[in-house]
Amino acid sequence: MIETQRHHLYRVISKELRNQDFLYKLGDNLKKIRKEKGLSQEQLGLDAELGKNQIGCIERGENNPTICSLVAIAKVLDVEVGELVNV
Repeated sequence: MIETQRHHLYRVISKELRNQDFLYKLGDNLKKIRKEKGLSQEQLGLDAELGKNQIGCIERGENNPTICSLVAIAKVLDVEVGELVNV
């Protein structure tokens, strides 16, 4: 029983770490593209109609954005959503 619980806990932690790694890579891609386009976090957030701190949270890997948020960000940056999530 204990071994089964350990295995389950390992799978949960492993999945969380993979998800966090994905969020960091997404954030890095977003930051790179945003800077290439010459936009501040604040301006991108306003143009994408997102909360004023949301872009910074996404770039730091602290926020798991919805697909709707990613689509709005991609439209403002004039890129495909795939460029943002290309990890």
